[in-house]
Amino acid sequence: MKIIHGWKALADADRGAAVALGNFDGVHLGHQQVIADARETARRLGVPLGVISFEPHARMHFHPEEPPFRLMNPHQLARTVETLGADIFYLLPFGVEMANFTDHDFVSDVLVKGLGVRHVGVGFDITFGKGRTGDPGAMRRYGAEFGFTVSVAEAVENDAGKISSTTARDFLRGGRPDLARAIMGRPFAIEGVVQKGRQLGRQLGFPTANVPLGDYVAPRFGVYATRTRLADGRQLDGVANIGINPTTGEVAARLEVWLFDFDADIYGETIETDLIGFLRSEEKFDSVEMMVEQIHQDARDAKRILRDTP
Repeated sequence: MKIIHGWKALADADRGAAVALGNFDGVHLGHQQVIADARETARRLGVPLGVISFEPHARMHFHPEEPPFRLMNPHQLARTVETLGADIFYLLPFGVEMANFTDHDFVSDVLVKGLGVRHVGVGFDITFGKGRTGDPGAMRRYGAEFGFTVSVAEAVENDAGKISSTTARDFLRGGRPDLARAIMGRPFAIEGVVQKGRQLGRQLGFPTANVPLGDYVAPRFGVYATRTRLADGRQLDGVANIGINPTTGEVAARLEVWLFDFDADIYGETIETDLIGFLRSEEKFDSVEMMVEQIHQDARDAKRILRDTP
């Protein structure tokens, strides 16, 4: 898959795709339907499948003061759309120029003149253009004007409820990574570079890999059963605390994961940790000894959950 970070003066080989358009944060089951519709049209037309997203997310541009909210970083987004068959990933810069396009100008300048789209797939609730004036009906009108076809994916629901990025975030904030997984079709995962901490866990018998939360939505602070992928491709079960570590001295909110049966030096490496099951809320213990006893119980509970979770 080729990743392209702009829409101007592209080579012919990078134009003419059937595209799926959206922010696609989390690439949940509804997003996957938008991409599937565009993929079917790409196959029928014999053209590449493109996926269009934006970096930063428009919400980060317009409301930089809001708390972090993302379900995926750009690297995770790229890997996921590639698994869904994308040939080209257009990760377009969202700045002053993009923010000031009217809906018509966005279609004319970016989609038609820039990318030369043959087809545009969108979701039922998409908005685009300055003031969010564009909608699926407008996209259909522009398709007729400029000569590309349009597909609109309808709302998707399952036993977890309405499929949306907002719903997935709400589940994570509520300590329900299992329901977030049902919305996304995969576990919510935190990816980041392992940072060196105070190494207190190592001294107490459970070395942890510490990763800042960064721009991710903050899940409910507490303890989780996890699976972590290392840079070398290995996947390891573990138990993690997400929070500020109130017993041993508060820190900036972060993920601290204890990888079972593993004690190699991975400082500076990028790891990705899936949240599989919520065990308990973060708490402040009266002593380090009580904390250590609880952590070992957490490890036993996590191993039981992971045995029962594919």
